[in-house]
Amino acid sequence: MKEITVEELKNMKDNGEDFQLIDVREDFEYQMSNLDGENIPLGGILIETDKISKDKPVVIMCRSGKRSAVALHQLEAQGYTNLANLQGGILAWQQQIDPTISVY
Repeated sequence: MKEITVEELKNMKDNGEDFQLIDVREDFEYQMSNLDGENIPLGGILIETDKISKDKPVVIMCRSGKRSAVALHQLEAQGYTNLANLQGGILAWQQQIDPTISVY
């Protein structure tokens, strides 16, 4: 499983790189704080694969990196090869990039 750090994600965002960010947290979590990714909760990830790109990098994130790792494995089983898990999730983003973001 490929992983990227929050610093790498910040650089991708800052550089305007063409990638897709998928947030697999529940809707209420996403409403509390998000990094402008597309919200597809883990429970529906295999139902909504049509929303996930196969031809550009896709970063999958959650609160801590555990649910996103599960989602990544499920999608890889469906043939995806362009995925990366965000290490530490939004908790790491809050600790290392933006201390003002709300997390629980």
